[in-house]
Amino acid sequence: MILKVVIVEDEKHSRETLKSLLEEFCKDVQVIATASSVAEAVKVLSVFSPDVVFLDIELQSGVGFDVLNQIKDPNFEVIFTTAFEKYAIKAIKFSSLDYLLKPIDLDELQQAVEKARNRMDTNVYRQQIDTLMHSLARESNKQEKICLATTAGMEFIAIEDIIICKADGSYTSFILKNKNSLLVSKHLKEYENLLSDQQFMRVHNSYLINLNEVKKYIKSDGGYIIMSNDMHVSLSPRKKEDLMDAMKRL
Repeated sequence: MILKVVIVEDEKHSRETLKSLLEEFCKDVQVIATASSVAEAVKVLSVFSPDVVFLDIELQSGVGFDVLNQIKDPNFEVIFTTAFEKYAIKAIKFSSLDYLLKPIDLDELQQAVEKARNRMDTNVYRQQIDTLMHSLARESNKQEKICLATTAGMEFIAIEDIIICKADGSYTSFILKNKNSLLVSKHLKEYENLLSDQQFMRVHNSYLINLNEVKKYIKSDGGYIIMSNDMHVSLSPRKKEDLMDAMKRL
């Protein structure tokens, strides 16, 4: 199956480089159009029906998200491109959408293309876009939901419903208020970076906890935390003072 692609990128060199990489190194990919501004992108996407849009976040005429705001019910995959690690990248990660940092790495490009090719559930994809746009519309960095890619599919979880994130080798187990747990194939460090400004704290090598769900701190036996679900969580001695300070600020 030929994957039809549109590139939205305001820098001519970057646009041409990405086009060359896609056509030369990505199997069965056809670049059907390019655009260099928000207005041009909206016009192109109203005429063409791509499978995938490579969308630069930082455009001279605005931001790539402005394109999505003007397209009703987008029926294409989006792979964001950017030269900057900013707050927007966090919002993208909360939505489990794909992005590529410039200069674009060929292996990462090929992986992103194959993921887009194999993704089938457009309803889930629209929820991801909705999650992203809702996150970006908020005035603060406070997120309401996170999209987790599990073996069964995509799960959209309210952040306030997460009690504990527990390291499980190269996986992370999410323990929720409804007593369910979800296993995600990403390291705990990934979620520490995402959730650290959402009132979550890494209290041990194996545990990232929701500070709002702390029930008790027990000094005996080296010190441990009892969570709202009565689960006992080990506390690293070097994290004790940080935990006390964080709890005072809640």
